[in-house]
Amino acid sequence: MLTLRLPLNDPDWETRAADLLDAGKLVAVPTETVYGLAGDATNAKAVASIFEAKGRPSHNPLIVHVADLAMAQRYAEFDRRAVKLSQAFWPGPLTLVAPLHSDTGLADAVTAGGDSLALRCPDGALRQLAERLDRPIAAPSANRSGHVTATTAEHVLADLGGRIAMVIDGGPTRVGVESTILDVRGEASVTLRPGGVSSDALEDVLENPVSTMDAAQTAPAAPGMLESHYAPSKPVILNMLPNDLPAGCTYLGFGGHAVEGHASLSAAGDLGEAAANLFAALRELDGRDSAGIAIAPIPNIGLGEAINNRLKRAAAPRGD
Repeated sequence: MLTLRLPLNDPDWETRAADLLDAGKLVAVPTETVYGLAGDATNAKAVASIFEAKGRPSHNPLIVHVADLAMAQRYAEFDRRAVKLSQAFWPGPLTLVAPLHSDTGLADAVTAGGDSLALRCPDGALRQLAERLDRPIAAPSANRSGHVTATTAEHVLADLGGRIAMVIDGGPTRVGVESTILDVRGEASVTLRPGGVSSDALEDVLENPVSTMDAAQTAPAAPGMLESHYAPSKPVILNMLPNDLPAGCTYLGFGGHAVEGHASLSAAGDLGEAAANLFAALRELDGRDSAGIAIAPIPNIGLGEAINNRLKRAAAPRGD
């Protein structure tokens, strides 16, 4: 299959992408976070194609993207807390896990047979497509399962070229890490995956603390919870200071921790810049001739929570 690359500023991009999705095909679409591999969430064949294209485990559920709160409420039960959060952060990088309604018409594989649904209203092109089609769009990150996440059209094509119908090229994504996933099914609000919305921001809206779940589970409740994930092909070493850099490794610095001739997430120590650069930097260093990738310490505050979450998974032992 030839994968067509169409710029987001092409006047026909929305029509052509919507037609492909309507026909059950897959289209990679930029969001404010990362590129998503979009398929009609109500079409079982299209959803199966997402798993096949990514090589994604069937027990790993998908995020469903909607045009607005009203569309989300067709498919899942939103309590007052979920409504409040969606009003504060949608469109934006927050995914809410809520109880699934019965007889929604969604493909069973979307929830991996579970009784809950992960929902997000994204900012930009993917939201436009959901609104145009008037139905939800399943869209995990547009890369092979377990690989470093795609934040440019080039990354998508490197992983999925020839496997999908089209990629909409919107340039590098703005946030650079995936959405925060918050479980609002029980009385407590639980972060299943840190991301583009910080815990502090969530707690400010909820006026209550948010807890964090250890996401290493046999059966993930939401995407992005597998222990080894976002993984370069080379070993990744975390919290490494420049003076301790192992021989043969490349270095990914941050702030004042830097090595000349190597790379940096943000020389200024800006966590927003670091998040936006994270996956592109991992891909670039993975392509170098080196024994591994050593990474500077990242403060675990704000977007640093999401960065450290991804780095921990990138460094985790690989499964068979």
